[in-house]
Amino acid sequence: MEERRLIVHTFRFSLRPETTAAQRERVLTLLRSTAALESVSFGTVGRCFGDADGYTHGYVVGIADLAALERYLHDPVHLAGDPEIVPHFARLGVGPEVSDDPDPELPAKIEALNGAKIAKYPEWAALPATIPEVRIY
Repeated sequence: MEERRLIVHTFRFSLRPETTAAQRERVLTLLRSTAALESVSFGTVGRCFGDADGYTHGYVVGIADLAALERYLHDPVHLAGDPEIVPHFARLGVGPEVSDDPDPELPAKIEALNGAKIAKYPEWAALPATIPEVRIY
């Protein structure tokens, strides 16, 4: 059996109190569309259970490799959805990222891909500043 490696990207979030029920459903629909991209091996979006540190929802995607991660980061669906999604976040907790890939350079390679996206799309890079509370784990 061939060994399968994944990069798992996670974040938890809570929506702003003024986000309406219709807006909440739109945010979740957009997130589910992003979690279902071709570059994603598996994904889920839903409610957090248990002691979730006040976060109400979570997002998890498994991505096969760096090439798939690059496609995911630059996918038009992902890029178009974030400007509609992010302004509704009251809190965002990103990570920790998880991978069973033994490459010791993997975190730096992932960071380089994220840096390239930030450099290419400065308007996207400005979105997190609209969130009142952001934590990177």
